[in-house]
Order: sequence, then C-alpha cells, then structure tokens
Amino acid sequence: MSRRHPADLRAALAALDLMPGELVRVREEVPARFGVSSRYARWAGAPAAPPTGPGPAVLFEQVTPSGGAAEDSGSGYGGAGDDGAGDDGAGDGAEPGASAVLMGLYGTRRRAAALLGATPAELAHRLLDAVAAPLPPVPAADPDRWARSDRKPDLTTLPVPVLTDEDAGPYLTLGAVLATDPATGVRNLSIHRMCVQGPDLLTIWMVPGRDLEQAHRNSLAAGRPLPVAIHLGLGPAVLLASCCPTSLVPTGTDELAVAGALAGAPVELLPCRTVDAEYIAHAEYVLEGELLPDTMPENPRGTTATPEFLGYQGTAHPALPTVRITGITARRGPILQAVSGPGHEQSVLLGFGMEAAVLAALRRRGAPVRAVHCHTAGGGQLMVVLQWAAKRSAEDDALVREASQAVLEEFRMAKLVLSVDEDVDLESDQDLWWAMVTRWQADRDLLVLPDREGFPLDPTQSVAYSPALSADGRTAKAVFDCTVPYAQRRRFRRARFTDAPGSDRR
Repeated sequence: MSRRHPADLRAALAALDLMPGELVRVREEVPARFGVSSRYARWAGAPAAPPTGPGPAVLFEQVTPSGGAAEDSGSGYGGAGDDGAGDDGAGDGAEPGASAVLMGLYGTRRRAAALLGATPAELAHRLLDAVAAPLPPVPAADPDRWARSDRKPDLTTLPVPVLTDEDAGPYLTLGAVLATDPATGVRNLSIHRMCVQGPDLLTIWMVPGRDLEQAHRNSLAAGRPLPVAIHLGLGPAVLLASCCPTSLVPTGTDELAVAGALAGAPVELLPCRTVDAEYIAHAEYVLEGELLPDTMPENPRGTTATPEFLGYQGTAHPALPTVRITGITARRGPILQAVSGPGHEQSVLLGFGMEAAVLAALRRRGAPVRAVHCHTAGGGQLMVVLQWAAKRSAEDDALVREASQAVLEEFRMAKLVLSVDEDVDLESDQDLWWAMVTRWQADRDLLVLPDREGFPLDPTQSVAYSPALSADGRTAKAVFDCTVPYAQRRRFRRARFTDAPGSDRR
C-alpha cells in the first residue's frame, strides 16, 4: 500500500506543527458573527479585498455561536489577543458555549499539497493516479477510535461564521454532504453552500444537474426525502476529493474511493444514528438530516447571500431546497472548519481538481503539456496556466494554440488560458508577468473566442456589461500565447549566472 497521509483533520494540524509559521492559534474568545472573518481577513489572500495576502492556517480556539439567520446582525469582534503557537490543535481548551473554528488550512498551494506529501506540481498527477486506482471505503473496524457524543439538533449552538452584515445568515462554507443515490446505489460527496435558517433547518444550493441534485430527484420520485450526512471538519484527502469536478471524477465514481487512494488508506464509515445514511468516521461534526421536497428563500429578508469565491457579494436564490437536521454528533473538542468565501483557500481547493482534469484532457489529445496551474486569482477555475515542453518543430507553434483553445472549449468555467514555456515558474506571479511582457505581442499572440458558455458569477459575463454577448452567463474567452516561436527560440534564452569555482548553488 502507498504511503499514508493524515487521515483526519487533527492529524493534519499535527503535521503543521512540523512546518514553522504555518499555524496560528487565536486563544481569546471571538464571536462567530463577524469576529472570525474580520480577524482572518488579512490572511485570506485575493480574491478577498486588500489589504490581504496568503498566510497561515488560523485556529480560533474559542468561538461563540452566532445563532440563526433570524437574529439581528450583532456587533463586531472584541480586542486583540495572543496569536502565538500552542500545543493542542483540538480546541479542547474552549470554555462552555465556545468551540474551535479553523480557517485557511488550504490557504496556500504549497501547504495544501504538503499535507498530502506532494508539491503543487505533483498533486494533479497524484489525483489522476487516485482516480485510476480508487480504494473503496470500509466500515470502521474500531468505532471507539472515533468516539463521539450526541448533541441537541440545534444549529444555532454551533460556531458557524457570519462573514458580513449583508449575509443571509450563518453559512456552512465547507459542509461536505454524503448521500447515496437510491436509484443507482452510488455515493456522492460534495461541498455545498448551506445557510442556517432555524435551529434544525438549512437551505442548500446545489449546482443544477450535478450528482446530489439527481440523487435528491430520484429519492423524491420514490416518495421519500433523501437521507444525508453533512460533515464539518474532514481530513485533507477526503476534502480535496470532494472538490474534484465531474470531468475528473465522473458520475458513478465514488469520491470516497478516490480519497482513499489519495490518502493511502481506505476511508472509514459508520452508520448514522437518526437517518438511514453513512458518515465519515473521522469527521469533527456530523449533521444528520433529510433533504426535503420543500423550498424556501435563501434570504427571506433581503437579496444578498454571502461572499462568493470570485470576491463579490453573492445574490440570494429566491427558492432553495431545505435540509431538516435530525441529529448532531461531534468528537470531543470538535473543530468546525470553514472558508472565507473569497480568498486563496477556496481557490486552491477548486484549482487542484481542475488542474488534474485539464491535464487529463490534454493528455488524451497527445499534447506535450508539462504542468497545469489553475491560478487563485481566477478562483481556481477561470484562469488556467499551461506549461509546455520545449518545442520540437514549427508545427508545435500551432499545436500549443490549438490545445490551449481546446481547454477553453471543453471547460466551461475557464475564461482565459496563459501558455508559457518550460523555463517559466508557474508558481511565480512575477515570472508569469515577465513572460507576458517579453514573450507576447497583442496583434499576433492573442486569440479571442467570442460568446462562449461561461460562468454567471463573473459580473462581466452579462449583456449589461457586454452587448456582444447573446445572453447572461456567456463570455468572450482568450488565449494568451506567451510561448516562444520555434524559429526564434535562440533569441529568448534566459541568462543564467555562472557558478563560482567550488560553489554549491542548488
């Protein structure tokens, strides 16, 4: 069996103790309403509003609950406290009524990949290997290893963050929903935006046509609600697998089996206590419930939802399905994991799966791509950087452009592709801009694809912004070819410093 990696969230935090500066603990009491988000903002990174930049994972050890969506907006957070490191990552020191909240675990590409024993460049290949050789989940052999207690099924007692005073309410931003399609018997694990609407009620936004929505439809057709287990606080392999696009993990493939292969050990499952469903044994919190036929407005009091991953305030849906919570269980000293909406973390989580999917698509074309980087500035989806192997002939000039265009045609979310040579560092924004400035001419190296299917959360993708578009949710796409023409390759050789005799420059 391959090398094992952190099975659960606590093992991941323990691994950060071996990486100096990667984990900050905030020990004073902080309110979930505005307190967590305002303290974390400086570390969120773009697309969060400046001043911000990629930073450490932050464990808020004592967070007081924000209550439900019907409560008033409350006040901001209290005074500053010690941000120093400590020894306990499980939040066991929290006072009654307060619990731990973790933000930013995947806030940098390097840290996210390191938790799975990889570099950012290696992780896409690891995901492809996991999809090719999945390791199915198993019943937990020792349930006592994951001891947990029953809690009152009251969502308002949980430290669910509220990010802005425009939000519809507290949102589960990293709630991973596990359900089994009654028509196919296939499990689906996926992350969805869920708003606390009352003590035992959530609204859930499901992307139309995806697996969970289809499982819900099949369950309702059979005359019953869909049993679900919502997980808050999961191990890195499971969370990353849950974020993979359908183009990488197609319908019929169990995300938990991909997670098992990625982690090097099967994911362990246990039966829920109040619904006919399974849950992931190592989860910090499990919310058991039923996805109902009923709908309600996401924000009964206004038009806004919560900040979206591209950096803009979200628009509330007029009618969303609801989840009735029937039970809550938690480990001792549980950690509720969340993301800030816009920021590096959500972009990193979305980007790695997208990179693997693009890499697989280009491999199928026989394109000599070396690496793919879905940049966090585009939310891990809209901006795709392709690094190409050294060109072998003039025909490769056309091949690079054709393959770059194919990515934009195949992947709806991709809005621009930046192609660079193998001597450019994909992880360096400075190097990418250098390639743009010195290896690109607008009159010959820009390819525009007008009026393609796009992504409505980008506010430019609307007829109000561009009358050239045929409908909202469509966009003009572009290829920026910053690769050196084969015939001129000798003119673009980067200077290298000469090593002094006896030096050991690595």
